[in-house]
Amino acid sequence: MSSHKLILLRHGEGAWNKENRFCSWVDQKLSENGVKEAQDCGRLLKEQEYKFDLVFTSILSRSIQTAWLVLEAMGQEWVPVVKSWRLNERHYGTLIGLNRAEMALQHGEEKVKLWRRSFNVTPPPIDESHPYYFEIYNDRRYTTCDVPKENLPRAESLEEVLDRLLPYWDSTVVPELKKGRTVLLSAHGNSCRALLKHLEGISDDDIAGVTLPTGVPVLLELDEDLRPVKPRQLLGDQAKIQAAIKKVEDQGKVKNSN
Repeated sequence: MSSHKLILLRHGEGAWNKENRFCSWVDQKLSENGVKEAQDCGRLLKEQEYKFDLVFTSILSRSIQTAWLVLEAMGQEWVPVVKSWRLNERHYGTLIGLNRAEMALQHGEEKVKLWRRSFNVTPPPIDESHPYYFEIYNDRRYTTCDVPKENLPRAESLEEVLDRLLPYWDSTVVPELKKGRTVLLSAHGNSCRALLKHLEGISDDDIAGVTLPTGVPVLLELDEDLRPVKPRQLLGDQAKIQAAIKKVEDQGKVKNSN
């Protein structure tokens, strides 16, 4: 029997999502469309009468902004929001800032899919020569983490995202769910995919086929041991959701010039 409800949410579209670039740890606000996605998500959750007790986000603005807009649309602005770097997007190393379709042209679609979607392939690490290195590591938010700044990732596989996310999940999110609280986790495509892999027992190979579109809430109903009692549900208009999934999957393909 279901006793715990968790909503996972990949933030609304960001400026670099729109430009099809690897955003990762570069801090970007939502695009105009991303703002609308977050507001629409909040209205949908309000219509379905969700009442959140607690919200968890990363420390990246697009995740936080999405949570704010969702809560505002629901009339639940007062709900506490807790932030952690451990829910950040996957660190894409030297791929940060690059266009996925252009990379597919250069390296082939399979290689880009491997970098984007595989479980245990880590991209080359970022270093001080990278144009966004200092923008990331000189940012004051990274002095607030529970590890020294020099120990923060320089690149990650999805497996490494799960490794840094799980201690936070176990120590901070799980106790709240076990108190019977309804939780919204507003994060990123890869931090949400990593958590889904853990909760649903998805294999290393099959996780490559799991796609989460921006701004679409994912309902997980969990038992006392926080194992799913039914398949995850992507809430909303199913035809629109399938179109959004296809759009995400096409991001790493060579653009047809016709």
